[in-house]
Amino acid sequence: MKKLLNTLYISTQEAYLHKDGETIVVEIEDAKKFFPIHTIGSIVCFGNIRVSPFLMGFCAERGVAISFLTEHGKFLASVRGTVNGNVLLRREQYRMADNEEHSRNITANIVRGKLFNSRVVLNRVLRDHESKINAEAIRQTTDRFDSYIKKIARANNLDEIRGFEGIAAAEYFDVFDNLILEQKEDFKFTVRSRRPPLDEINAMLSFAYTILSHDIRSALESVGLDSQIGFLHRDRSGRHSLALDLMEEFRPVIADRLVLSLINRKQVNKKDFEKSAGGAVTMRNDARKTFLAEWQNRKKEEVFHPYIEEKVQIGLLFFVQANLLARFIRGDIDGYPPFFWR
Repeated sequence: MKKLLNTLYISTQEAYLHKDGETIVVEIEDAKKFFPIHTIGSIVCFGNIRVSPFLMGFCAERGVAISFLTEHGKFLASVRGTVNGNVLLRREQYRMADNEEHSRNITANIVRGKLFNSRVVLNRVLRDHESKINAEAIRQTTDRFDSYIKKIARANNLDEIRGFEGIAAAEYFDVFDNLILEQKEDFKFTVRSRRPPLDEINAMLSFAYTILSHDIRSALESVGLDSQIGFLHRDRSGRHSLALDLMEEFRPVIADRLVLSLINRKQVNKKDFEKSAGGAVTMRNDARKTFLAEWQNRKKEEVFHPYIEEKVQIGLLFFVQANLLARFIRGDIDGYPPFFWR
């Protein structure tokens, strides 16, 4: 099992990262912090962060990806070393992506996993807080999800599966406001807005999905898969479609639940956000630090993985699923088993 390594998040502006022997050095004004390379899985830089070319090369040799994002979390670029794994795996991945039947089967399992996990999130709030929410609306939504999951198994083509996924996503976000139990006067969700996020909750969701996508992309490339060639999300220049595919299973139970937890536990508040003249809402620096610290803590928690029948740290789930997908593509197992949260 791959060791769970830390992701090093750098959000303090004007920080400078460089190499000193086997150590990553982070300089912030007159202070220095040292991180042995063997303890770091990847580095994510927000905003105006400088990284020495020697450190970039050192990280590439050691398999430590460096990603650059805007200060508010929009992906810009990444520096990575050579692709791991064998070329035959990637060639088979390309063949499967071009095959309608294989793409349909993989996509169906991914979407089933997403709907199952979305239903888990809704059912938990229904179980624990029925008196505080519109329980009937939640029940109707989860009942429809049951129906969609069955229909997906019988779907004839990719477009039909994508149709069920789109309908289910819209219905999930229609009742999402029920999951906000505290600070209701400051945090109200009406509709999912992406580019740009137009309220505090959408700003947090977009930020969460960016970080999640980074971690899943790293997992896919660590087993030798091409993160740009997907099945549910088709090819688009510059888009890591396969990372977006696998992310669907984890959005509700990892990203969405973390956002809700931060609000309901009052770890963030209205003052932690700012609105631009164009209407975009973004998280302030302190809120991002709170988010990232909690993200790291969550990755260390353990959950039961029903397919491999053992407990796994959340941060390793992405590597487990990447390995399972690679095993299916190689022909070692009969189908891709999505992750079902228990």
